[in-house]
Amino acid sequence: MTKYLYIVDHFVPFPQSDLGGVWNVIANNDEECFDIITSDDDETYPQFYSTLRENISKSDKYTITDEVDSGIVTSFLT
Repeated sequence: MTKYLYIVDHFVPFPQSDLGGVWNVIANNDEECFDIITSDDDETYPQFYSTLRENISKSDKYTITDEVDSGIVTSFLT
């Protein structure tokens, strides 16, 4: 199964975040990427999930050539 590295910019407005951040996620598809991010978010900010879906669909995606597990690689959130 092909996996992708997603680089997702995701804005969450003040006061929850100053600017938002960047998620680097390995996933099989957009839906799994969304599930991984929202799982890590513990559904703290569900009001921003529609924007998150848009950001995932517009994100840079790179094919992973090695067999790796799905999950968050790194994230930078302010």
